[in-house]
Amino acid sequence: MNLLDAVETVLAAHGKPLHCGQITQRVLAQNLWHTEGQTPQATLNARLAVDIRDNGSNSRIQRTSPGVFALRAWGLPEVAPRGAGRQRTDAGREAEPDAAQSIRTLSFTDAAEATLERFAAQKPMHYRAITKKALELGWIHTEGQTPEATLYAQILTEIKRRLRRGDTPRFVMHGRGYVGLSKWTGSGVPLQIERHNAEVRKRLHAQLRSMSPADFEALVGQLLGAVGFEEVEVTARAGDGGIDVRGTLVVGDVIRTRMAVQVKRWKHNVQAPVVQQVRGSLGTHEHGLIITTSDFSSGARSEAERPNAVPVALMNGDHLVTLLIENDIGVHRTSYDLIELGEAEGE
Repeated sequence: MNLLDAVETVLAAHGKPLHCGQITQRVLAQNLWHTEGQTPQATLNARLAVDIRDNGSNSRIQRTSPGVFALRAWGLPEVAPRGAGRQRTDAGREAEPDAAQSIRTLSFTDAAEATLERFAAQKPMHYRAITKKALELGWIHTEGQTPEATLYAQILTEIKRRLRRGDTPRFVMHGRGYVGLSKWTGSGVPLQIERHNAEVRKRLHAQLRSMSPADFEALVGQLLGAVGFEEVEVTARAGDGGIDVRGTLVVGDVIRTRMAVQVKRWKHNVQAPVVQQVRGSLGTHEHGLIITTSDFSSGARSEAERPNAVPVALMNGDHLVTLLIENDIGVHRTSYDLIELGEAEGE
């Protein structure tokens, strides 16, 4: 599902306007949209603004107040973006405000995807042409001297990362620097691989739910060690205040964060009181993490992000399965060689 479809789905389900931050939380929580960017809210806000600017009254989305969006079909009053002013045309008439003025917040990969969707007509496009178009539209901004190389490198990095996770990359490399979107293929080997991996993910998720509590906690301890935790200890099953695993998250041999982890092999969503319980069980200088095979309610997510409270990170079943696959825990990989004509990448 593309981003605009995801936004439309969330707004239609809610039935009234939502702030872009709330929309972002819902599309991500419902797995309607995925992004590798570090600022998903800014990306969503920019993409909506660009769509409104380019399509005007034909856009499915409208802005009802700064940062708040609604479905155009609802017929609500529309406002211009904050800071947008009227400009003079060559004929001296006032032009409509630019709904995407000063928007330079897309990541390189999100900008590449948006450019391909809008201008490539489902045909591969050279990465230099993608970069040029994204810069012209103000979708990316960089102080670097080689934005083309940056975009190309980030696309390659994302492809490798997604393949490692067992996910289908959103980009396909066609040789000689040409890039396309995997969803354009629709059939053949990529689709078969995607379907197979989706079935394996589903079966792995089911296995997690059928494990004994002790085995599940041990598996989580193994995963934490694989992702950078040290001094991982599965706690006693009684008298631990709800904490199942403790360890130290180490980043670059510099940052060390003590973490207390509670695991929930549940089918129903984790609610806010569980977050409160974990926070109350934390030791001095500890941060909390809840890992579940299910998901989290909106109340639990709000409680975990409550200002001026000790942070509690949340990992749902989908994130858990992704990390297990990425670290080759519970799965094994089978590779095949796909040969192509000898065309040099990056030309």
